[in-house]
Parts: sequence; structure tokens; C-alpha cells
Amino acid sequence: MVRPVVSVRRAAVAASLVAVLALVACVPADDERATPTESPVDGDLPVVLQGELQSVMEDTMTSFDVPGAVAGVWVPGEGAWTSAAGLADIAADVPATTEMSWPLRSITKSFTVTLLLQLVDEGDVSLDDTIAQYVDGVTDGDRITLRELAGMTSGNADYTGEAFLEDYTADPDRIFTLDDLNAFVLGQPAQFEPGAERIYTNANTNLIGKVVEAVTGMPFAEALDERILQPLGLDDTRYMVDVAEWTAPHAEGYVPEEEPREPVPQNFSIFGPAGSMVSTLADAAEWAEVLADGALLEPETQEERLVGGPLDAGPPYDLYALGIGETGGWWGHNGEGLGYTSAVFHEPTSGATIVVFANESNLPDHTHPADLMFRRMAKLLGEQGMLEG
Repeated sequence: MVRPVVSVRRAAVAASLVAVLALVACVPADDERATPTESPVDGDLPVVLQGELQSVMEDTMTSFDVPGAVAGVWVPGEGAWTSAAGLADIAADVPATTEMSWPLRSITKSFTVTLLLQLVDEGDVSLDDTIAQYVDGVTDGDRITLRELAGMTSGNADYTGEAFLEDYTADPDRIFTLDDLNAFVLGQPAQFEPGAERIYTNANTNLIGKVVEAVTGMPFAEALDERILQPLGLDDTRYMVDVAEWTAPHAEGYVPEEEPREPVPQNFSIFGPAGSMVSTLADAAEWAEVLADGALLEPETQEERLVGGPLDAGPPYDLYALGIGETGGWWGHNGEGLGYTSAVFHEPTSGATIVVFANESNLPDHTHPADLMFRRMAKLLGEQGMLEG
């Protein structure tokens, strides 16, 4: 439960949302895509390497004043390491633990686009369909394709404009529906011609969420549960728009500010299918492998999914494809917003996976603590010769 804060703080949080948000039918039980290829990791990584990974984690936290973080590294044939450091709740002096629930933020996008690609595999939609076939009123909607939405090349406006901020500031606890979020996009001027640039926005993914609802005939949360979460057994992963339902032990989120530090007020509904999910270290590790290896999709669809390019504006990736990013040969997604950062990545050649969650966001220099920890840990594994496969 989020502690109450003064209205001035609410307004400050709302004012930062534009920057924050710019950065967030069932599969048959016998379908072989419903169960990912398992590659269990037995044993522990070498003690010396564990110490080096711990140092990377703690040094990064110290450098950027991150209150708490959890991380895990899994390398088939070599072993695993998981760790928690710092505080989940500063005021209550509650330590972070590896079992806690964390917001996925924009990692949610990777689930949403996977749902879309499943529908492509089943012949219900085409990536070359336009959004106008499913949602009325999107500027250039008769030219913007689902592929362009998934790859962040649509050019449509984001929803975090003046109208949204006014509504959010007036009632920070309001539960925004997917239709509410998408309504802030309709009729707005385009940012650029479809396909001309690659600008990362939450609105792109939320429109895809509406396509999922239209085609499956289910609310987004039900489609996600039936088509991905249940088949994979991700019991600690949920799509959650009402923060009051977040009853599992979890970390508070923080942003840099004068002491004493106070948790950022939470409203998961403002992210929608672009960022409203929560998960755990263990569940996120499984998702990282499924996402990067394409276990829920046909091979040709996964191959098409990995076609992308560098972002012109957005989070740190070498390239961004269809609801998935690539950094130094690692495929996955990161997330940031309202006090949390996250990174979930898998290296297909070696089968290695890295997951990091941290409870600080919106650093003045735009550092993404979880993504930076991931990069440093990935570099360390490479130096140890563990990524050769």
C-alpha cells in the first residue's frame, strides 16, 4: 500500500510523466509452442565470479544511490547466482529479497507484442494490417501498420500530453482503462510519417493491446493469462492496473530527491499493456529465455520479430525490433518508471540469462540502473569466456 504524500509531490510526479512514460482464443494445451524448451541450470557459478557479480551490483547501487536491487545470472553448464542488496523500503528498514514482486514496466511490451505475434501465427491478423482496421480515429491509421506499432516506427502521437496530465493530476488514484489511454491519442497530430523514424512510445503498444482485445474477444488481462502466463506457469506474474491488488511483498519505488526519501505514489493503470505487469526474479528469468528463443512462436515469426534498427529516441538498446531489444548480442527488454527500473535479457548462443530489478528511476543523467547492471554483468560473463556456447 502506497503511503500518502502531499499534493505538491503528486503534482511533481505528474509533471515528470511525459519523460517517464516515453521511456514504459486460447493457445491449445497440446500446442508445442505453449511449453518453452527447458534448459535448467544446476549448481552455483564459481565463487570468485559470484563475488565479482556482487561487486558489480553493489558498486552500481552506490554510484547512483540506488536503495535496493535484486539480480540473477543463469548460465547453462556453469551455474547460477541470485542476490538481493539494500533496502526495499527505506523508512521501514525492510531489506530487498530475491522472492519479492517487482514492476516490469516496459518489459510488459514484450508480452503484448508476443500476443500479437501469436495471432499472426494463427492467421487472425497480419503485421501488414493497419491499425484503422481495429481502432478508429488514429491519425494516419489507414497507413500505420501493426508492424510499425510493434517496432516503434508508427509516428503516431503518445498519450502523455496535456489532457492526460490534467486528468491524472486531478485524480492520481483514478484507474485508467485501456480505452481511456488510447483516447488521448485519437486525432492527435502525428510525430512523423509512418516508417520514417523509430521513436519509442507507450501509445504504440497500448494500441496493440486493443488489437489483442478486438481479435480475441477477451479483456487484455484474460488473453495474457490464458495465452502466455498459464501455459508457461508464470504464477507470480500478473497484469495489474489497480495497485491495491499488489499484496505480494514488494519494494517501494524511489526517485532522486532531497532527504528524507519518500516512495513514489503508484498508479499502474497509467501504463496499460505498455507497462502494467509485475513479476519476480524467477518468473522473469523464464520469460527472458522464452522471449529471446521464440518458444511461443513459429520459427519464421520469431525470425521476423528480430528485424529492427537503432532507436532515434528511447531506452538504451543497440537495436529495437518488434517488442524486443538487442544489446551486445543479448535479446530482451528493459523498463523504467515511477521509481523502478528493470532489465530482462537472454543470450541465445550460450543460453545465459540476466535479470535485474532496482527501486530507483529518473536519474538526472538518464542512467538506467538496472540496464547498467545488466550490461556490466554481461561484460563480466564475456570476459570469463562463458558466452561462447
